[in-house]
Amino acid sequence: MKNKQWTISMVMVVISIFLVALNMRPAVTAIGPLFTILMESLQVSNTQMSLLTSIPVFCMGLFAIVAVPLQRKLGTKTAIMLLVMIVAFANGLRFLKESYLLLVVTSFAAGFAIAIIGPILNAYIKEKFPNRFATVVGVYSFGIGTGATLSASLTVSFYHRFNQNWTVALGSWAVLAVVALVVWSVVVRKEQDNTQIQGEIAQGAARNPWKNRRAWTILVYFGLQTSLFFSMMSWLSPMLQDKGFSLVAASSLLTCLSIVQMIGNIVIPMLMEKWPNRITWLLALGTLGIIGFILLWVGAGPILWIAVLMIGIVLSGLFPIGLLLPLDEARNHIEANSWSSMVLSGGFMMSSIIPIVIGYCYDVTGNHTFTYVIFIALTLGIIGTTFMLKKNN
Repeated sequence: MKNKQWTISMVMVVISIFLVALNMRPAVTAIGPLFTILMESLQVSNTQMSLLTSIPVFCMGLFAIVAVPLQRKLGTKTAIMLLVMIVAFANGLRFLKESYLLLVVTSFAAGFAIAIIGPILNAYIKEKFPNRFATVVGVYSFGIGTGATLSASLTVSFYHRFNQNWTVALGSWAVLAVVALVVWSVVVRKEQDNTQIQGEIAQGAARNPWKNRRAWTILVYFGLQTSLFFSMMSWLSPMLQDKGFSLVAASSLLTCLSIVQMIGNIVIPMLMEKWPNRITWLLALGTLGIIGFILLWVGAGPILWIAVLMIGIVLSGLFPIGLLLPLDEARNHIEANSWSSMVLSGGFMMSSIIPIVIGYCYDVTGNHTFTYVIFIALTLGIIGTTFMLKKNN
């Protein structure tokens, strides 16, 4: 009976992690589907609108380092509750009025909270599920992907359902955060949150990732794969339209990419439980990615669907591996937090730059030749960091 209760308890914890993860993208990805509508309503430029997505992504990198001291000060349960409350508040404020400044402020607030949630949950998973953390990280990344897919696909439906009121369409995502907050507070209530005590004991023995070459290699890898993800989400549709696709067809392919990623986010980590060699996975995904981007560049018609399918599989595997690598290296959950904070911090800051570089190249050349070159270069960089990880192993 005791074992059954423990199993139910663990399942509930995983569900609560999934619900928290659902809230780590909608504040950002809900903007994209309403991009043109918001721009016309607020009478702002494309550059100003782009800030609404670049600001939270940059914040994800800038504030990730705050995770370690905040978790040490408040403990995992309280810290996550506070941060999810900020996400709920940020989304909820968007109900109030049609204001560009308000969108900027709420994007910043959401980015701040999301930045800190990531490393803390990583460390919590490492501590709570030491023998199954790859699977639980898969559930976590699946939750992130599901949240992104839902917000990208349902925000427009909310907009039409609520009399073309975009404040309601954006603010509605606060409900998801409230649900996560309630479930997390109830499920984790009886968990022994001794993070602060263990932190004081292990702090002296924990390695500083900023002085570790392997940690820097993982950071570069994470930055390359997140750059690949955000660039693909931003530029796939324009690239396909340049190839003659209609907006609807291009959006369908983007949706296909999101769905493949969402499914792969949980399937690939589960497969890693059976075949755990990260280097083999990275080399296989990197090779598949090179083939996929070449097909996307030179292909046409059905070939492009195959290319997008391949790239979706690649992206779905690269992200959870990026979350797992610092956990693999960590000797305890204190290191898991500090290593994850460093990797996510540098990685997300890198990923906020590459989409802008692609946009600049397109403005200068008027075509996407450099876009494909950049995608292939990023994938080659991922393969390169894989060999560095193998060499230093």
